[in-house]
Amino acid sequence: MNRHHSPGWTSGFLSGIAAVALIAVLIAALVVPANIGLSRASAQDDSTPETATTGQSSATMDAVDVVQRVSPAVVTVYNEQTGVLGAQQTEPQTAGVGTGFIIDEDGRLVTNWHVVQGGDEFFVLLADGERRDAELVGLDPRSDLAVLDMEGDVPATVPFGDSDALEPGQTVIAIGSPLGTFTTTVTQGIVSGLGRDFPQTAPQAESPQIYNNLIQHDAAINPGNSGGPLFNMDGEVVGVNTLGITETGGAAVAQGLFFAVPSSTVQEVVSEITETGEVIYPYFGVGSFGITPQIAAQADLPVDFGAAVLNVDPESGAGEAGIQEGDIILEIAGQEINQENPFTEVLFNHEPGETVEVLIQRGDEQLTVEVTLGESAPIAG
Repeated sequence: MNRHHSPGWTSGFLSGIAAVALIAVLIAALVVPANIGLSRASAQDDSTPETATTGQSSATMDAVDVVQRVSPAVVTVYNEQTGVLGAQQTEPQTAGVGTGFIIDEDGRLVTNWHVVQGGDEFFVLLADGERRDAELVGLDPRSDLAVLDMEGDVPATVPFGDSDALEPGQTVIAIGSPLGTFTTTVTQGIVSGLGRDFPQTAPQAESPQIYNNLIQHDAAINPGNSGGPLFNMDGEVVGVNTLGITETGGAAVAQGLFFAVPSSTVQEVVSEITETGEVIYPYFGVGSFGITPQIAAQADLPVDFGAAVLNVDPESGAGEAGIQEGDIILEIAGQEINQENPFTEVLFNHEPGETVEVLIQRGDEQLTVEVTLGESAPIAG
């Protein structure tokens, strides 16, 4: 959408974005550290593992059926860390508790990165209370995801569903271990929104997570739910519960705002972690924020889609290509950036070292530049 706008739109727009960026600070204040297990939300035998679900059923189940079928595959994850007291190393102590779910018969399970962050040893408790040791396969701080390998026989597994098929109003179920105590807690809600993202306010932000394209829902989650599955009514995992917004400074600011990483992202990340132990991201070199029709209308922008550039790393491919603060990135390699295809997802379709054509909006003009993608620096787990 192109329309006339006043020459001063850039400064007003960036002021508005600065206010929006304040939301990111608020969100960061709401995130519970790993040592209490919320990311920002947080019978052994010789038989063949039961598959909790086998994919799309001919008719959706009721909540009781879903819970009975998938609960054996949901586990509580414990992060243990050692310290040094004087000249001696202390015994491992529990530093964080979260939730995870078993995805294959080899015992691999998915949880949040912040649940395992800094851990020296890990173990899980199955739904029946049995303890199993686990080892870290790999992690990805940017997507806030990690994969563990659990020892012993697998009681059950759960399949991934299609998060792209979700619709607002659709019923979803969360299962997890709030506070690390109330294991296999079940909550039910609806999909409240799709494609939610929060500002990435710096090219190399101190907080490594890139929260884009999240599922918003109102199935209650609490510290300890981090890394737990969000199920559709076919018993398929459509998201990983990651973020919750409830209060700051003791004052309630929101109710029923919870967010999950969509299964489409989770499957890609888990596949790379399983194959290589890490996820390599291309580095574009801007801090950005997604443009919506609502933001465009309020700020009188020339377009109602794209990613607004908040700042630019001058040493990056974007900086060398001449991209400036206030530009709006419209397309990368011909793929439009919008609510269905946010900036990071479009970017991550490309590899470090690749040169891509980028269409940008600058004032009333549209320009095409070539950006050579770098490689994002690794983030310690």
